[in-house]
Amino acid sequence: MTETPTEAPFYNPLQDGYDADPYTHQSEMRELAPVQQTLVGPWALFRHRDVFELLRDPKLSVSDDSVAPENLETERYQKFEEMFADSDYESRQSMLSTDPPDHTRLRRLVSKAFTPRSIEQLRPSIQALVDEALDTMEAEGVTDVIEHLAFPLPFDVITEMLGMPEADQHKIRDWSEALVKTLDPIITDEEIEAAFHAGVNMNTHIEQVIEWKRSNPGDDLLTAMIEAEEDGDRLSSRELRDQVSLLFVAGHETTVNLIGTGLYELLRHPDQLALLADDPSLDANMVDELLRFVAPVQFSRRITTSDHTIDGQVITAGSFVLACLASANRDPELWGPTADELDITRDGAGQHVSFGSGAHYCLGASLAKLEAELAIGSFVRRFPTASIAGDPEWNGRINLRGLSKLPVEVAP
Repeated sequence: MTETPTEAPFYNPLQDGYDADPYTHQSEMRELAPVQQTLVGPWALFRHRDVFELLRDPKLSVSDDSVAPENLETERYQKFEEMFADSDYESRQSMLSTDPPDHTRLRRLVSKAFTPRSIEQLRPSIQALVDEALDTMEAEGVTDVIEHLAFPLPFDVITEMLGMPEADQHKIRDWSEALVKTLDPIITDEEIEAAFHAGVNMNTHIEQVIEWKRSNPGDDLLTAMIEAEEDGDRLSSRELRDQVSLLFVAGHETTVNLIGTGLYELLRHPDQLALLADDPSLDANMVDELLRFVAPVQFSRRITTSDHTIDGQVITAGSFVLACLASANRDPELWGPTADELDITRDGAGQHVSFGSGAHYCLGASLAKLEAELAIGSFVRRFPTASIAGDPEWNGRINLRGLSKLPVEVAP
């Protein structure tokens, strides 16, 4: 009797339970279909070796200008183009979507104001913000980690770091949430429209802040970015706006996910929680292990500029390729049989790819790690008997996956 060939498995982030646990499905993809063209068009890679090679390949692009017309997500781009045509909105050109030499120039100018020394100098002010948040949480007894710690901390830090005037957190949060939805491989017309309007509002807000800062310079990152110069080269007003937007949107949302989802996993692993509570020297390694384990950014994209062969599969020039960072971070080929276990003492935890790799390695990595180290370490030692006090709520995003609500009981 002839066996009927089974249908090849395919990546499906819309299946039941994916929000709470994407890793089981990603593991299946890594084992059975590690290099595949997804049903929505882009290719996807799930093994660490393929992901790492893709991220570090200088021949690949991050710019939409490199996409072959037949590979554009026609309906999505037509929807955006229709809205662009009826407005004076300018799409963003941040480092996230820019190739060399423009990327090299932008990164060089911005990094002059984003040094490890300047980040370390923020430690006392970040700790003060964390302590204030924990005071509020302790007073409530049963409280929400996202509302009081994970969301406001990165927002307040980047606001203080940039030297921006006080603003409506809730409005910027809404705009940011709408904008990051465009990073998902699947998006509705309603979400596209919301992202467009959020982009208009965010642009207007940041442009007004930049003009205010030009008249009110200070000892802060935004002033430094305005004044950053090399060989007579400075950021244009549009470039400055887009880099500030990137810091607010991508940088903020990912840190929220790291702190919120990281604490959730520690609370679900009381042995690891107890280890951390007793040993502050584990803080730095703890952050790297959580970055590996929860992957605040699940995917990073590249665009092929010539035909590209991976594992015998030919990916034609101008194609989107999604590198599944979350799957790579749990690949037993690199991490061994404990790849799916949380171990804050793990040797080599820093080999994760949650910040990418190569030329586009995250410029804000040191800031995100410092915020997470202080927020999570302080929470655990302040509330060593804390426990989850209700059902967590996921934010519904495929790429920047995280919690929108995490109720906890912190009473001693």
